[in-house]
Amino acid sequence: MMKYLQKIGKSMMLPVACLPAAGILMGIGYWIDPSGWGANNIIAAFLIKAGSAIIDNIPWLFAIGVSVGMAKDHDGTSALSGLVSYLMITTLLASGAVAMYKGIAVEEVPAAFGKINNAFIGILAGIIGSSCYNRFKDTKLPDWLAFFSGKRCVAIVTAGVSILTSVVLFFVWPLVFGGLVAFGKAILGLGAVGAGIYAMLNRALIPLGLHHALNAVFWFDTANINDLGLFWSGAEGAVKGVTGQYMTGFFPVMMFGLPAGALAMYHTAKDSKKKTAASLLMAGALASFFTGITEPLEFSFMFLAPGLYLVHAVLTGISATICALLPVRLGFNFSAGLVDYVLSFKAPMALNPLMMLPIGVIYGGVYYVVFRFVITKFNLKTPGREDDDEESEGKIELANDDFTAIAAQVLKGLGGKDNIKEVDYCATRIRAEINDYTQVDEKEVKKAGVAGVIRPSKTTVQVVVGPKVQFVHDELKKML
Repeated sequence: MMKYLQKIGKSMMLPVACLPAAGILMGIGYWIDPSGWGANNIIAAFLIKAGSAIIDNIPWLFAIGVSVGMAKDHDGTSALSGLVSYLMITTLLASGAVAMYKGIAVEEVPAAFGKINNAFIGILAGIIGSSCYNRFKDTKLPDWLAFFSGKRCVAIVTAGVSILTSVVLFFVWPLVFGGLVAFGKAILGLGAVGAGIYAMLNRALIPLGLHHALNAVFWFDTANINDLGLFWSGAEGAVKGVTGQYMTGFFPVMMFGLPAGALAMYHTAKDSKKKTAASLLMAGALASFFTGITEPLEFSFMFLAPGLYLVHAVLTGISATICALLPVRLGFNFSAGLVDYVLSFKAPMALNPLMMLPIGVIYGGVYYVVFRFVITKFNLKTPGREDDDEESEGKIELANDDFTAIAAQVLKGLGGKDNIKEVDYCATRIRAEINDYTQVDEKEVKKAGVAGVIRPSKTTVQVVVGPKVQFVHDELKKML
């Protein structure tokens, strides 16, 4: 199961690489005009809207990116299938559609269906798309249906699976969403501890997109708390020193903790991969600090190192508990970044906002120490610490460029056509699934001039070719 999650995590690096661009654009936009969404400055509005085009459509990115990443040959047909799945699920389960199925007004539709466009559904759609592609891309149909053979039938199969998935979600999704809302209401009386439990679950549920359910309970008026609205309005029901307790604890994490965690991940990255890791982590850290947009950073290690993400969720909960106990209250309209921190100084329910600076610095140190210890102690595969040594393999040069001859020799060494079940490739390696490991002759494979042979299990063989692997793979596929 863990290996499957890590495979999903690696497939998500493609869409995750888009998120820092959004963070930078929105960060600059809010820096120019902190009033929100560039209301008073056309340049700020342009940048913020450009960034939000990515952030607001994260589910689409995941549906396409996960589908491509988990497809055995990374073909674009899989991406199309993932998109088909996402569009079908979200359309079939949209509030308007559900209202029609039940014969009720849209206003009476369970709130869960208003949150169906989320990261979890995007990831699920990507998994459906890639699974259907891997299973049916070589399907051969009768002559009268030959047009739909092979890859052309994948989208059709994906549509069918997505319809069945939608039927299941029609009954399951409201239960999951409603359960979270009910749980949120149940912990209201726990005071500071309840604030910590909420904040921890807020982070823990982000991969599933279900954190909105809890946010509706604590930030808005679902359970008569309305922490966000009362903080800024000071209306009846607001209590100085209490209102804002469900928002304050996020500031030490987003402004100081996560950037410090990014620094720890950079310092523990392999020397050969520090530059690559730095470009991803720095952009994510800046986005988190300035705007409170944490997705670029969190998704960079969420699936690669789920244990570390759990640590992050726990640390967020501890931060919320501590801040709820201290005489400090802050709030946000967008998220707990520098922009909202400055704007909240004059809010009616703000309390000792300058105290957040020493709290944040201390908590940043805690994040750095804990992250660095956990990463090194458990050898977690955070950005820059992945197992595949593809950077050094990228410098490999084949003995010659006769890719047909190289592929023929590799095929011979792998035991011939009958011994190969499936073959694909990554950045530098041919990855083959085999029937009989005893038929593989490593010496014969190496006669092709390749750099090496790796055998992770009895059913898989990896041939280290180098940056020209695609051309060898293409010739090998022709021979198969």
